[in-house]
Amino acid sequence: MSKSLTVLGSLGRPVTVPTGLFIHNEFVDSSTGLRLSVENPSTGQQLGTVSAAGPEDIDKAVESAKVGLVTWTKVSAPMRGRLLLKLGALIERDSYDLATLEAVDAGILFTDSMVFNIPQAIACLRYYAGWSDKVDGKVLNMENGIAYTHREPLGVCGAIVPWNAPLMITIWKLAPALATGNTLVIKPSELSPLYAQRLAELVREAGFPAGVVNIVTGEGSKAGQRLSEHPDVQKIAFTGGDIAGRKILEASSRTNLKKVSLELGGKGPSIVFDDCDLDNALYWTRIGITTNNGQICAAGSRIYVHASIYDKFLQAFKKLALDNSTIAGNPLETSTTKGPLVSKAQYQRVLDFIEHGRKSGATLLFGGEAIGDKGYFVQDTAFADVDDNARIMREEIFGPVASISKFHTEEEVIFKANDSNHGLSAAVFTNDINRAHRVTRALKSGQVTVNAWAMLSPNVPYGGVKESGFGRDMGEEALEGWTAVKAIKYHIFSS
Repeated sequence: MSKSLTVLGSLGRPVTVPTGLFIHNEFVDSSTGLRLSVENPSTGQQLGTVSAAGPEDIDKAVESAKVGLVTWTKVSAPMRGRLLLKLGALIERDSYDLATLEAVDAGILFTDSMVFNIPQAIACLRYYAGWSDKVDGKVLNMENGIAYTHREPLGVCGAIVPWNAPLMITIWKLAPALATGNTLVIKPSELSPLYAQRLAELVREAGFPAGVVNIVTGEGSKAGQRLSEHPDVQKIAFTGGDIAGRKILEASSRTNLKKVSLELGGKGPSIVFDDCDLDNALYWTRIGITTNNGQICAAGSRIYVHASIYDKFLQAFKKLALDNSTIAGNPLETSTTKGPLVSKAQYQRVLDFIEHGRKSGATLLFGGEAIGDKGYFVQDTAFADVDDNARIMREEIFGPVASISKFHTEEEVIFKANDSNHGLSAAVFTNDINRAHRVTRALKSGQVTVNAWAMLSPNVPYGGVKESGFGRDMGEEALEGWTAVKAIKYHIFSS
């Protein structure tokens, strides 16, 4: 059985990673000897295998994290910050390797990883490194006494992360968890585990004590479930689908009532008013549904356009797509502008939704077909005149499929935008600052961008409301999710 796996990068340079489970700073085989098959979604062919953790392996990782916690609590806050900075520097050094690994097993464009995903991960580590020695409490006056509060780490925590931006989202969990003094067991997605194997090597190289970070690949139904149920895990941070998120919440209620933070996807509205900069709105609405093939929780998949510019917008949106025809192919190649969907199941799911769109009575504006006969490629697709109750308007597709509809009044579009079970991200395009303020306040969404889409930054919190989940990644607000508040009260005797 091979102990390593090698893939070729964009420059033909080989990238080799270990294939074992990373437990207590060592790579080990799973207890059962089971392996996960890793597929290249560009070709549908197997890249190799990695160890698949079972419940026994999760138990070992948690035990390691418990041992690591004893050491980690003795590491000073400034030193924790320096270790996070070192990890960021190592990720920056090995950005080529990490971008290669995200491309070959997740289908992410190599250039997207290099330009956005990896720099975002590094920035997040540096941001929370600065917070390590600044997590303070408060001094509070009370009758006949005084009180003060401490923010203390929860202890052993777990992170279950998705495949669509795996390194970046892993760091969203890892950086604040470690900055606040917790230890962490990370379960990467079985669809994109290779980045995590390199990350584990860098954690060890950075000098983190054994047990502070454990990374265990495995299936969600086995490894993820055991981590969610483990009585010694004090928190699960999860980004992924709503079905899995509900199971994690249920597991918490059945076991030790561990803290849970959930980011469960979205069905983001992009609202285009008639007073907007139309070229800017066209650019961002296109980016908002095509970036990473629309496999983004914050994707702007519902596009609402004011009736007075609706026909003009449709014509220009279609022209923009046709004039910027995508080059589908190997995501390692810098000339490629469209990679594959992550898996055959996701490919079929997107095609099924496109068929639902055809049958719903909506107008197919462009796209709607698979690309080629190898790998999991689907054209950028847009439907116009989409009914409010159509499945493509109401359900998260997680693919490059836009649903466009018109509106007449501000009140109407606010209702349409809020008429969703999701509430993760929204975008508003207008040059009227008063309207922008009114609409952003009225939208039920964890974040709203004005005259742009997404705009992620490590100092700005990210997360949802309603069935998009609760809890926040990034920003000072994320620190609350990794700490518990202890109040200490003193009775002051009268003289």
